[in-house]
Amino acid sequence: MKYIAVPIIFFFLLMLQGSISFHQITPNLTVLLACYAGIKGREMKGMFYGALIGIVEDSLSGAFLGPHLLSKSLVGYLSSLIYSRFFIWTPYLGILSIALLTFLDGSLVFLMRGIFDKMPAGAGAASLVILAQSLINAPVGIFLKPKDLHQNI
Repeated sequence: MKYIAVPIIFFFLLMLQGSISFHQITPNLTVLLACYAGIKGREMKGMFYGALIGIVEDSLSGAFLGPHLLSKSLVGYLSSLIYSRFFIWTPYLGILSIALLTFLDGSLVFLMRGIFDKMPAGAGAASLVILAQSLINAPVGIFLKPKDLHQNI
């Protein structure tokens, strides 16, 4: 059942991400799946599922393959690293880590598209969009919890 539900949720988030817009700023909901995969599945699974999410997103975007692949796999890896190695989980850490990882994801995609393809937008406009996406995703960090909570105090 789990193997059927995850792709359905992924494609639902892709459709939702493409259809919702706040002042022409679309949310970046797929980074939440990469973070969830990293938190629940540890480093290698987080990186693998992040890469799968990224390659599908790259193939659907119409641009060249690679920016989302690299950024989502890095987000999956770093989310696992943050939650398992360095910190004791708190809801505030969840908010901060989701916001920072979303900002990292958007920045990497913008940087790679700017270097290897034509510049998708100006740096100021891109920073505003990436910051807005980070703020939209940040509250979800309250609900993400690591697999083993033995490290909570």
